[in-house]
This record gives sequence, structure tokens and C-alpha cells, in this order.
Amino acid sequence: MSVLLALSATHLLNDMIQSLIPAIYPIIKQSYALDFGQIGIITLVFQISASLLQPAVGFYTDKHPLPYSMIFGMGCSLMGLLGLAYAGSYGLLLLSAACVGLGSSIFHPEATRMARNASGGRQGLAQGIFQVGGQTGGALGPLLAAFIIVPMGQTSLGWFSVAALLAMVLMTWIAGKHAEITPLVTKAVGGVAHAVAGPSVRSVIVPFSILIVLLFSKNAYTSSFTSFYTFFLIGKFEVSVQDSQLMLFLFLASSAVGALGGGILGDKIGRNRILWFSILGALPFSMVLPFADLFWTGVLTIVINLIMSSSFAAIMIYAMELLPGRVGLVGGFFYGLTFGLGGIAAAVLGGLADQFGIEVVYRACAFLPAMGLLAWFLPRVRGV
Repeated sequence: MSVLLALSATHLLNDMIQSLIPAIYPIIKQSYALDFGQIGIITLVFQISASLLQPAVGFYTDKHPLPYSMIFGMGCSLMGLLGLAYAGSYGLLLLSAACVGLGSSIFHPEATRMARNASGGRQGLAQGIFQVGGQTGGALGPLLAAFIIVPMGQTSLGWFSVAALLAMVLMTWIAGKHAEITPLVTKAVGGVAHAVAGPSVRSVIVPFSILIVLLFSKNAYTSSFTSFYTFFLIGKFEVSVQDSQLMLFLFLASSAVGALGGGILGDKIGRNRILWFSILGALPFSMVLPFADLFWTGVLTIVINLIMSSSFAAIMIYAMELLPGRVGLVGGFFYGLTFGLGGIAAAVLGGLADQFGIEVVYRACAFLPAMGLLAWFLPRVRGV
């Protein structure tokens, strides 16, 4: 549990640093005279850099664990954070965002594997604890923007380098504990690993692809909020920048509650039930959202994200059961590939907003949860 809590804390700090990128969008849009398409490109560059290396890192570390690599990754995020604080051009903003993404691509596969090893058999709880850190960190970005970055300006991002240094200290401790945990896990599951080591490509590729599409639909919907929700609120309801950031915080904070609750319930009632609840439960609310007033917009966004985020642990564990012994690879794909696809979606949505208006984006995104109906074609697997 101590390792899980430390991993959750580092996940919080890592994703908090990531969340500062979209949190400063209202500031840099005005300072650099950017359009929505350019804002979407920043998200694309960040998320592509955060995704390209993750499957490769996961594939390698499954065979050759590199627990101390997380420290190097956080060093990259630290450099990107300082670059964002003092960037003097759009090009430097893109480069700095890419550095933060690179750090994330190194962190997630290794941390996911460590959380699996420290689960003690309660995989849903372990993934839930790990996820609640990341979701909480992601939610803190808008809150920090509202009370620190908006009043103090872009250079105040540099103050958060302290968070990166703290994360590096925690990662050093976790890497040391890795040497104690790994032999116990290897002994416990060594025989099982040989029995299930060789699933055929044909039996895995279809369900694995469906899971990627499911997570992509959730990430694309979330990207529409992290990149453009503040502009939607400011344009439609004429709220202040700080008020819009507070509402974005409430939306993202609900992810932490949903991820932890979904992980715990998945262990008790079955992950297939959680998966279907996240699909059918969110769709009616996402369809109503574009037509709601300010109060109900706030309520609906919280409900939607609470429901959608509940399935993340279920999706991850399903994929781990499809590819036993490949936890790092699974983490790399599901944090990496789907994150990068979410960045592509953000760039497309930015162009859509420039051409047709920001409200059209949310009317189009209302149908994204319906992609989850592909879960009908998922086969039953052991442990899910």
C-alpha cells in the first residue's frame, strides 16, 4: 500500500504538471494572438510526444525493468515546465510542451507495471488508487491557473518546478522499493505466466483494438474540455476566466472520484458491468449538455465525467488479461496511443471551432460516448 500511495502521489505531480499546459491556454491565446487551431496544435504536439515512446518503453521495460527511468522522465518534464514559463515565441511553446509530453511517456508504462506488481491481487483497487492520483493532478491545473497563473502571469509556471523536484525524490524511493517487490511477484505468478504466455495475435488484436477505441472516445471527449471548455463557457455564458477555470476543475476533479470508485466496484461486481455503465450512463447526459444553461452545464459535466472515468481501471485490467506479462506494453498503449489520438482529436476540434464556432464542437462531441457500444463485441476473459 505504501508503494501504491507513493505511485499515486507521483502520478498526481506528473499529471498536475501536464495539466498546466491547457490551464494557460486563455493567457497565451491573448498574449500570442493564437487562434483555436493553434491551441489545438499545442495539445496535439504535447499529446503526440507523450504517446510515441510509451509502447516502446513499455515493451522494453517488461523484459528489462528500469525503475529509475521515471526520474529521467520527470527531469524532461521539469525542463519543459521552465520552458513554458519563459517561452518567447509560439515555437518555444511547442518545444516545451513536447518536453513535458516526453517525460510523461517515460513515466506511465513503468509506473503502471509497478502498480500492478504492488496490487496484492486487488487489481481494481490498485489501478483505482494509481488513477486517482493522476486524475486529481489533472484537475488541479485549472484551480492553480485560477488562483496563481491567471493573476501572476505565465512566468509563475516556474514555481511549479518544486513539484517536479518532489516527484523525483518520491520516484527515487519507489525505485528502491521495486527491488523488494519484484522477487515476490515473480515467485507468485511465475508458473501462471508460462501457462498463459502465448496468446495468438488473431485472438488479441480485435478486442485490443476495441479497447483502444473505447479509451480514445473518452480521451477525445476529455480533450474537448481541457482544451476548449473555458472558451465555451466564456463565449456562451460570459463568465470570467477564473470562473471558467473553477468549472473546469470541477469537471476534472470528478474524474478522480469516478476512477477510484470504478476500480473498487469493479473488484466487487465485475468489470463488464462497470464498462457498460460508463457507456450507457454517460450518453444521455452528453446529448443534453450543449443545450443546458450555466448551472446545468456545470452539473452535467460533472455527472458525465464521473460516469465515463469509472471504466478506466476496467479497460486497463481487461487489456492486461488479454496480454499477460505485458503490463508495461499495455500501459504504454493505453496511456500513450489513446493519449496521442486524443491530441489529434483536439487539433481537429480546434479547426472545427474556428470554422463553425465553439458550440458546434460540443454538439459533435455529444455522440462520442456512443462509440462505447463496440464493447458488445468484447469476449469474456479470465478475471474480468
